[in-house]
Amino acid sequence: MHLNRISFSSRAAVEDPFKWAYTLEDHGYTGWEIVQEGSQCLNSRNIQNLKNIDETTGLELTLHLPFSDMNLAGLNDSIRAEVLRQMKHYLTLASNFVNLAVIHPGYLSPYGVQVPQEAYLTNLASLREICDFAADFGILVAVENMPDLPKIFGKYPDEMLEMLDSIGSHNVGFTFDVGHANTVGLVDDFLDLLTERIAHVHIHDNMGKKDEHLPLGKGTINWKMVMEKLSDYKGIFVTEMSSIEEGIQCLEFLRKL
Repeated sequence: MHLNRISFSSRAAVEDPFKWAYTLEDHGYTGWEIVQEGSQCLNSRNIQNLKNIDETTGLELTLHLPFSDMNLAGLNDSIRAEVLRQMKHYLTLASNFVNLAVIHPGYLSPYGVQVPQEAYLTNLASLREICDFAADFGILVAVENMPDLPKIFGKYPDEMLEMLDSIGSHNVGFTFDVGHANTVGLVDDFLDLLTERIAHVHIHDNMGKKDEHLPLGKGTINWKMVMEKLSDYKGIFVTEMSSIEEGIQCLEFLRKL
């Protein structure tokens, strides 16, 4: 199969991404999703590197907002305010280069476990605030479904749909992570319930139990079925791999579908 919009995202947070980003088009990628973790985080020093990539390549750039130590459902107001500040900081830095940003929903802290409804409403309020902030830059915020981890919001299709509806923003979309859906055994259910809400797609494989981020074809996902059900989808597919070499394997697999 041929994909017009296929982007690369690296889970490696310690390598210098600006060394390999220039090679993506050579391998057949049309975009790069910049993950705000570790060395990939945008700052005042490396923003010029991103500007150079934007001006000298044809890569379509998207942003993955930070998720390590970031809890949008946190009930410590001061800490949650800092989480929101950082999210807005990265949106501002990237605002000249991207028009879509991926975000993870929050999770239940030890206190949140005792008051889950309060934590869930806090999660919604945080997402709504970020959506409203991003709208001023013309950046769509796409909330991602989560893998089978304890106490995290957004694992199930009906829950994801309810979350998107409850945020109630014109500026919210859905990032469908196929690998995450496979860890809860609900790839079909997500596609049946939420296909029309999908604004962005993450693709990687696993054996159906944990979030392994294997190259496509190395796990249990039926990619032929997935791609057939997404045949009307016109957005970006993002391979989330540990290395360029794994990304190349994904491209080769997709070409043979």
